[in-house]
Amino acid sequence: MSKRVVTFGEIMLRLKNPGNERLFQSPMLEATFGGGEANVAVSLANYGIPASFVTLLPDNDVASACVRELRSFDVDTASIVYTPGRMGIYFLESGAVQRPSKVIYDRANSCIALAKPGCIDWDAVFSDATWFHITGITPAISDGARLLSLEAVKAAKRLGLTVSCDLNYRKNLWKYGLSPIDVMPEIVRHTDVIIANEEDVQKALGISAESAAGADEGTIDTALYKRLTAQVLEAYQNVSKIAITLRESKSANHNDWSACLFNGTEFMLSRKYQITHIVDRVGGGDSFSGGLIYGLNTYDNDKEALEFAVAASCLKHTIPGDYNRVSAKEVESLMRGSGSGRVQR
Repeated sequence: MSKRVVTFGEIMLRLKNPGNERLFQSPMLEATFGGGEANVAVSLANYGIPASFVTLLPDNDVASACVRELRSFDVDTASIVYTPGRMGIYFLESGAVQRPSKVIYDRANSCIALAKPGCIDWDAVFSDATWFHITGITPAISDGARLLSLEAVKAAKRLGLTVSCDLNYRKNLWKYGLSPIDVMPEIVRHTDVIIANEEDVQKALGISAESAAGADEGTIDTALYKRLTAQVLEAYQNVSKIAITLRESKSANHNDWSACLFNGTEFMLSRKYQITHIVDRVGGGDSFSGGLIYGLNTYDNDKEALEFAVAASCLKHTIPGDYNRVSAKEVESLMRGSGSGRVQR
């Protein structure tokens, strides 16, 4: 497949408690790697789409282990820039039943937090690419990362790439004096496809359709989302499509999962999956983004792309770690109706 997707953001060392213990309940943590944009690149590579991940890392053994793992998924890492600084870390306490999961960030003075515009040659990075993906996490890290993110989307549009942005609001990251509403609208003005949930749209773009907060109580009024998506496309006429993920949280272990998409003409609602025994929901949104990018580059209609994305994300909830370790064939099997979980012999 000739299409190549570039993703840009921070990848971190992920330290998680064993099972459903509290953090440091026992004197051990499971060490893996993850980060929104890297997770998307891994998904795409697993589906057979050439994917390149761009970031800034220190030149040390931890970063080398991270890069080796990315390469093991066939993610292209040739454009990673090595600079002074450190690798960010996040601690994950996996919740259960009514106790929610918890994330603690330790990413101050990371390489990407110290980055400045001009440190990445975007013309070279995008030379044979067709799609660029970024999230609202990266411009939240620091003012330098914000400027670098804006530089990236402008370069991608100048070179004719399709740009997707997962708005991904993270309240614990916006610490350098600007709020999402100060930053994200300018990035979205250089974006073709938006991926978000309702809170992301409200916090990043200041747009809400009355109240869609029923998701916290386990119910969703899809009419609100039909209005919300129409409002976004009206406000940002450069955007051709917006997908909204719909998570109905029954407990930390039980979520109903679906999504909708509006392309300016048709409002589409996906199949709903009842995920009753969640293994790991971290990376669930990223797996949706990876699935949607694959679907929009593969299928003839947006509805199939949406269904692929939701099925891919459903499967991610069954896999420990940030990465969605599934193939396109496995996603399509679920998408086409095979969700019994029976042993395949």
